[in-house]
Amino acid sequence: MDTESTHSGYSSRSGRSNRHGDRSRERHKASSSKDSNRSERSVVINPPDTSSQDSPVHNGEPLPGEPAPSTAENGDEAQDDNWAETTTAVTGTSELSVSQEEVVGLGKEIQDRTQNVRRYLPLAVGLCVGLLVLATPLVFLLLPAVMWPDRLQACGAACEGLFLSISFKLLILMVAIWALFLRPGRACLPRVCVYRAFLTTLTLLLTMSYWLFYGVRILDAQDEDYYGIAQFAVSLVDSQLFVHYLAVVLLELRQLQPCYSVCVIRSTDGETRHYNMGQLSIQRAALSILEYYYRDFPLHNPSILSAAKHRAAKHLAGLKVYNVDAPGSTAAAQASNGNQSRAMVAAAAKRKDSAHNELYYEEADYERRVRKRRARLVVAVEEAFTHVRRMTKEDENAPPSDIMDVREAALAVFPSMARSLQKYLRTTRRQHCHSMESIQKHLAFCLVNNMSPKAFLEAYLSPGPTLQYGSERWMADQWTLVSEASVTSGLKDGAEFLLKCLDFSLAVVVKGIPYIRLSEEYVDPKSHKFILLLQSETSV
Repeated sequence: MDTESTHSGYSSRSGRSNRHGDRSRERHKASSSKDSNRSERSVVINPPDTSSQDSPVHNGEPLPGEPAPSTAENGDEAQDDNWAETTTAVTGTSELSVSQEEVVGLGKEIQDRTQNVRRYLPLAVGLCVGLLVLATPLVFLLLPAVMWPDRLQACGAACEGLFLSISFKLLILMVAIWALFLRPGRACLPRVCVYRAFLTTLTLLLTMSYWLFYGVRILDAQDEDYYGIAQFAVSLVDSQLFVHYLAVVLLELRQLQPCYSVCVIRSTDGETRHYNMGQLSIQRAALSILEYYYRDFPLHNPSILSAAKHRAAKHLAGLKVYNVDAPGSTAAAQASNGNQSRAMVAAAAKRKDSAHNELYYEEADYERRVRKRRARLVVAVEEAFTHVRRMTKEDENAPPSDIMDVREAALAVFPSMARSLQKYLRTTRRQHCHSMESIQKHLAFCLVNNMSPKAFLEAYLSPGPTLQYGSERWMADQWTLVSEASVTSGLKDGAEFLLKCLDFSLAVVVKGIPYIRLSEEYVDPKSHKFILLLQSETSV
């Protein structure tokens, strides 16, 4: 069996690659790069033990900063004994082959299209059902007038009253459908909402039932009583209004009464919030929790977490492990190494006992530096705002050509406080949350509305909710719901599920609100009366 790496599409090249396995693989890379005009690409998977890991190659050329591939002189030395078991052989090419990047892009494009379809499909279905509901009563009234107008009985003012009733009811129903069902979606849920599917099915069944009755009793018989036909259309509109009332009860009113207390915990820093919720499914509860999260939780700051990990790594760095039983060591060396290792373990244990002192002084020093940076920032901002007020008073007497715009004033004042603000944000590890453009925009906003320096500093002295920062600081469409129970089932006491994001997750624990039994106790008004006995020798 020939163990050479062959390329059947290029016999001339494969004939010269029968010396060594490494050279053959390099030839395959070179051939794929040189014959790119034929739209033929091949992917070579290098095993971790081959020489290609020492010199990465992309399209037959070494990467920048890497050494060139091995030449024919050292090819025999770089030969692996087990190379035949890990060699990738390309046995054919295709004119329609694509690269791995194109495959990934194609999958992403398909995923984007699927997400768009899932986003707008409920809206399209609701629109079609709404048009069917609104058009059916009008069709019921128009078909007899078009198909057999000569045989219809005139009903006069009675039919005109029914026409007016149908017009106003359809107008009310159209506004109600728009307000409840045709709202833009806030999120894309993993499963279909059970109540919405039930209401849509009920509406379709109701409409089809009326159509069947209308086709059998009116169209086939060509009923001449136009007043009865109008009443039939009015009954359909009334039924649709009651279905819409049922939709309001199931989708809006049922969840208003709080039944469960939900505890939401962020996995990285332990930030916790509690919310009361009604009768909701797990996926609807997850959607509400995410809306609360962007409103109430402070922005996730991984820099603070990295500082805690660095402190833990620094304590672990003091532990050293020695191999006292290493081969080739003498008994004396082993004894000395054993004594040294025991001494190091004892020192590490002693250092571990004093770790709380180091943590205490480290936190105290950090708080001192934060207070110092904050004081400097407050003084710098107050001086800048005082300078702006002074300039405003001077601009009142200046000609219009010399008056500065608010944006120009913000740009002129910002350098005086930029250094203090930058040092404070770096000390508190929140420099990535605020860009220079956002700070200048906020400063201009405060100057326009004549705000105080404290109002300007409030956005930087304490972390705000997630939604107050730019969308590039947080992820809005990358959440995954993990639940053992079905996401369409309702919340229950003791239920737990997880909302996973790219950097952290939200653990949710559901507790039922207990049944409260309130009793009344009657207090006799006479029990509050008392008698004051006075003695003659008292001063009262």
